[in-house]
Formats: sequence, structure tokens, C-alpha cells
Amino acid sequence: MKKTIFAAFLATGVALATANTAFAVGSDTSEPPKPTETTEKCEKGEVFNPDTKECTKPTSKIFSDDQLYDAVREIAYAGHYDWAMDVIAAAANPNDPRMLNYKGFIHRKLGHFNLAMDYYKAAIKLDPDYILARSYMGQGLVAEGKMSAARAQLYEIEQRGGGDSWAYAALEQSIREKAKVY
Repeated sequence: MKKTIFAAFLATGVALATANTAFAVGSDTSEPPKPTETTEKCEKGEVFNPDTKECTKPTSKIFSDDQLYDAVREIAYAGHYDWAMDVIAAAANPNDPRMLNYKGFIHRKLGHFNLAMDYYKAAIKLDPDYILARSYMGQGLVAEGKMSAARAQLYEIEQRGGGDSWAYAALEQSIREKAKVY
């Protein structure tokens, strides 16, 4: 099944352009986030409210943490890291493993690898089976050239039932791409 997932992964055209490019695995789904009104119409610092059909400053009184997570995912995937961090800060529980994972993602993309690793570890401590955080952590380790540690995260993903997941396929691809460089 892993080969099928991997083949589908490549067939979608979502492959690494270079050895140093890491996937934004994004969520627990196998699809990258689709742009919504939040990134297409809203100003930086705002999130689209589907109830009012307006862009508004995010707060936990207006949006659920699930809605804010979806916005964070979309905004971070689009490369708007400061904006994504502001949305995380609006969450009722900014220490939700999903939010910690995206803090790690953002810091990794900004080149703050040690801080990124701290956030990934915090997310995994709260939820050891959170394979997306393990995948992001592994991709950060690949970027740092720490291949043994990255492979350890790949193994953990598989052992925790994620061998057929997008998280596994993305980390496996990152490891393969980096291996081609050496």
C-alpha cells in the first residue's frame, strides 16, 4: 500500500523541486489546503467568517479552534508566517498539538530549526501518535542533514499506524531527495 500511496503522491505532481525543499504536509488529510476567502480576500491579520461572509480579526469568541487551525494551515502553507502566528495566538488553546506543530512549521520555514524542534517535541509530548508533527520534525531533520534522526521519525510514523499516510510519504520523499545529493 505504501508504494500505491507514494505513486499517487508523485502522480499528483506534488514532488520536491530540490533536495532542500520540504513539503508542507499541512494536515491530517492527503491534500494540500485549498485557498479560501481567507487568503484570497482577507487582509493580513484577518480570517474569513463564513457566518457573516466578512473578513474579521480572529478571536476564540468568533471562531472555534478547529476553524482557526484550518486558517492557520492555509495561511502558513501560503507562506504568510507572521499572519499564521497571529491566528495561532487567537486560539482558545494555542498549546493544542496542531497549533504547536504549525508553530514548529513556521519556525522551520524561517530557519529557526532549534525553536522548530522544540515545538514539534512539545506537540509529540502531548500526542505521541501525532504523525504529522513527526513528519514535519523529520523534514526539519532532513534539512539539517540529520538523516538518522529523520529516519527514526519515519520509523515512528510507520509504527504508529501511519505507514500509508501522506505524512509518511512526504517524509520518505524528503529523505530520498536528500539522499540523492550525497
